[in-house]
Amino acid sequence: MIGYGSAVGAHPYRDVAIAGVFNTEQARRLEGHDSESIATAGALGALADAGLEPTDVDAVIGSFAQELTLSLALGPCTRVFDPLGIPAILHGAQMIAAGQASVVLLAAGGADVYRDREATAPWTRPEHEFVISYGLFTAAEFALMARRHMLTYGTTPEQMATAAATIRNYGHANPAAVYHGKGPFTPADVLASRMVADPFHLLDCSTTSEGGCGLVLVRADRVSGLRSRPVWILGGGSDSFGPAYQMAPVWDMPGKDGYVAGRVGERAGQQAYRTAGIGPADVGVAELYDPFSFEIIRQMEVFGFCPDGEGGPFVADGHTGPGGTIPVTTDGGTMSFSHAGINAQQYQRVIRGVQQMRGECPTGQVPGAEVAICSNGGSGALFTDVLLLGAARP
Repeated sequence: MIGYGSAVGAHPYRDVAIAGVFNTEQARRLEGHDSESIATAGALGALADAGLEPTDVDAVIGSFAQELTLSLALGPCTRVFDPLGIPAILHGAQMIAAGQASVVLLAAGGADVYRDREATAPWTRPEHEFVISYGLFTAAEFALMARRHMLTYGTTPEQMATAAATIRNYGHANPAAVYHGKGPFTPADVLASRMVADPFHLLDCSTTSEGGCGLVLVRADRVSGLRSRPVWILGGGSDSFGPAYQMAPVWDMPGKDGYVAGRVGERAGQQAYRTAGIGPADVGVAELYDPFSFEIIRQMEVFGFCPDGEGGPFVADGHTGPGGTIPVTTDGGTMSFSHAGINAQQYQRVIRGVQQMRGECPTGQVPGAEVAICSNGGSGALFTDVLLLGAARP
C-alpha cells in the first residue's frame, strides 16, 4: 500500500488552477428552470467569478457539453461528456497539463426532473427496488455497510446521529442552504426522526433539491489579472469496486493488495496524499460527500484522520464540528445545503473546498486552513473519489 507524504517527480498539476466557482440558487423546487438552463446559469456564474468570457473557453466537460458549446458559442472547442464530479475535474486538469486546453469549463445542474414524490431523489426512485431486475434502494445499500461497521467496531446510532447533526447545523447557519434556519439539530432530533433503513433515520440521510453550479480551470499563466484568487489542485484519485447501485455491497469484497470494498477510497486518498507530498495532519478542512451519516465516520478512518474503528468516537468528541481538529462539510452538504442533480452535488464538495481555500465562506470558514480534502461517492455505491486542494501552488 502507498504511504503518505512521499511525492515523487514533478507535480502533475503544478500548472493548473481553479479560477472560478459558482453555485446558483438551490431550492427544493426551482420554478422556470430545467436541468440544462440551471447548468448554463452555473457555467456563466463560474466564468464571471473567474473574470473570463465564454470566448476564453477551449474545453467544456459535462452532461450538457454540446448544449453549452452551442448556446454559449464556445466552438470550436473540445467537449467531454462522460466523467462525473471529481474525475471530471481531474480530467480537465490533465487536459491543461497535457497542453490540450488552457481554460476548461465544467457545469452541471438538476431541475424539473422528477416531482411525483418530491422527497425522493430522481436517481434513487423506488423502481430501483421493485421494478428493475437488479439493485435495491440507496439507503439500504449504505445501511448494510454501516451495520457491518457497527458489529465490528461497536459504532453506535448516537455517533452517526452526531455526524448528521453536525453537518445539518452547518447548513442551518448557511444562508445559501436549502435547509437554512431549520435547526439547530441535536443527535436526539436525528434519532427521533422516522426510520428509513436501519440504522438510518430520516435525518441521517441526504435531502433532495434542485440547483446548478460551475467551475473553471485555467493554465497557471492565465491566473494573473483574473478576478478571484486561484486555488490549486494538489492531488486526486478514484477507487471503484464495481458498478454503483446494481448489487448489494459487501464490506469484505476483496480487491488488490489487501484493500476491501468497505474501505473504498483508502487507496485513492493515499495516492492523492502521495502526489501532494503531504499527509492527513496537513489537512485543515474536509469537504466530504455526506449521503448518509455513517459515511462521515467511515471517511474519517479511510482518509487517515483517526485509526480504524475509531471514527464513531472521533465524531462524537466534536472533531468534525466548528473549532474541531478537522471540520467536515461546512456548508451543510447534501444533508442540508443541496442535493441537486447527480453531477452538481459532486462538484459542490469541490466548490466549497475552493471557497475555504480562498477564505470567503460567509459561514463555517475554517481559520488558517491551507489544504482541503474533498470527496464524492461512498461505500454503498462501491466508489469514492478524492481531491486535495491547496491555497498555495504546489
